[in-house]
Amino acid sequence: MKNTYLDLITQSFPFPQEGFDLKDGYLTFHGVSLKYLIEKYKTPFRLIYLPRIGEQIEKARDYFRSSFKKFDYKGKYHYCYCTKCNHFYHIINETLNHNANLETSSSFDIDIILNLFENKRIDKNRIIVHNGYKTEEYLQRILQLQDVGFKNSIIVFDSVKDLGKLHKLSKGKRIKIGLRMAISEEPQSAFHTSRLGIRPTEMNNFFNHYIKNNPDVELKMLHFFVDSGIKDTLYYREEFQKALNLYTTLRKKCPSLDSFNLGGGFPIQNHLGFSYDYQHITDEIVRNIKESCNKENVPEPNIYTEFGKYTVGESGAIIFKVLEEKQQSDTERWYIIDNSLMNTIPDAWSIHEKFILLPINKWNKEYQRVSIGGISCDHSDYYNSEDLNQEILLPKYPENNTEPLYIGFFHTGAYQDAISGYGGLKHCLIPAPGHIIINKDENGNLTDYEYNEDQHEEEKFRILGYNKRL
Repeated sequence: MKNTYLDLITQSFPFPQEGFDLKDGYLTFHGVSLKYLIEKYKTPFRLIYLPRIGEQIEKARDYFRSSFKKFDYKGKYHYCYCTKCNHFYHIINETLNHNANLETSSSFDIDIILNLFENKRIDKNRIIVHNGYKTEEYLQRILQLQDVGFKNSIIVFDSVKDLGKLHKLSKGKRIKIGLRMAISEEPQSAFHTSRLGIRPTEMNNFFNHYIKNNPDVELKMLHFFVDSGIKDTLYYREEFQKALNLYTTLRKKCPSLDSFNLGGGFPIQNHLGFSYDYQHITDEIVRNIKESCNKENVPEPNIYTEFGKYTVGESGAIIFKVLEEKQQSDTERWYIIDNSLMNTIPDAWSIHEKFILLPINKWNKEYQRVSIGGISCDHSDYYNSEDLNQEILLPKYPENNTEPLYIGFFHTGAYQDAISGYGGLKHCLIPAPGHIIINKDENGNLTDYEYNEDQHEEEKFRILGYNKRL
C-alpha cells in the first residue's frame, strides 16, 4: 500500500474532481493557481472565486427548468439570494449579473437595496422578499422602499402580531405579504417547534379573521423553511407535505396567493465524498407540488427558492501556512497555523460545521494524523476532524528549511465573515486575513485583486476607547 498523501486521496475519493486538481504538484481551486496567490499575497488570505456564483445560479435554474418541462409545470421559478449569507458588494453584484432576486433579513439590508437602486444595479421591478423579525424600524424601511416604487416587495409575516405593527405604519396602503409556516424541528433539536413563523393550526384562523377580507394587504406567498436545508429525508418530506396541504387550503380561499417559497436551500459539498442528486430532488419537489395542486384543483404556484450558502459557499476558501508542528503526547500532534480558526471559520467551532480541508503542496509526501490549532490563546481555537474516518490526515511537516506546508479550508464563502465580523476587532486582536477576489475578464482570463479594510492600531484604539481618557 502506497502512503503518500496523493495516494491516500486517490484511493479514497474520485480525484481530480470539480473545483480541485493538481498542477505541478500544487493544488488548484476552480483552475486558480494557489501557489501563485501564496507567492503574490502571502498567507493568511481568504479568496472568493466569483464565477462560481453564476455557475450555481444557472445550475439551479437548469434543474427547475428541466423539472418544469418534465412535469408540464405551469408556474414560474424565481431564484432569490439571501443577502445575510455574504453582504459584500462583489458578491451581491455577481448575483445581480445573473438576474437573481434578493431576500432581506433586517432593516439594515434595506440600505443595501436602496444603494443598489441608486447606483442603477437594480430597478423597481426586482423581487425583494423580506424575512426576519419585523421590528418597527424594519417595517418602516420596507415601506420606504415601497414608497420609492418597488412593486414586487413582499413582507413575509413571521408572527400574527406583524399585521398590527404594519397597520400602524402603512396608512392605508395595500401591501403585498407572505405568511411563514412554523415547522416541527428535527428529533435531535432542543425544541419541538421552530420559533420562526406561524403555527399551522393558527394560520387558518389568522387568515379567516384578519387577512381574507382585509383591503390593506394582498396575500401572495406561503413561506416554508427547514433550517437543515432541502434533503431527501422522511423528516423533510413530512414538513414539506404539511406546507403543501396548508398552501392548497389557503389557495382555495385566496385567489391572490400564487407563490410557494421553499426557504432553506440546497446543500453544498463539504467533503470530497459528497453526493447529492440535485436534479432528482428538484424533480420530487416539482412533482409533489403539481400533484397536490391537481388533487385539490388549485393552480400550480410560482416556486421561490432563497439560496444563500448554495449560491456563494463553494466560491470561497481560506489559505494558511503551518508555522510549527507540536508533538503534545504519543498520539497527539498539532499543526499551528498563522491565524485564528475561531476568527476565520467560526462555524467550525460554534456549530461544528465541516469544510473541505486539503494541503496546497507536499502531496507527494507521507501523511500523518494531526489536529489544526490557531495562534490565539483560546482552548477552542482548533479543528480536528474530517471525513477520513473522522480524523485529519495531512502531509508530514517539512524538516530543515524546505518550503513550508500550506493548507486550505474550502467552500467557506458563506456566513464566515458575517458571523466573525469583518474589519472590526477580532479575538485576541488578531487581524482578519486579506481578501483576494478572483474573476474573469471579457476574454475569459482570470484576474485577481486584493480587497482589504486595513485594521490599523489607531482604529483599534478608537474602537476600544483608548483615545478617551476617563
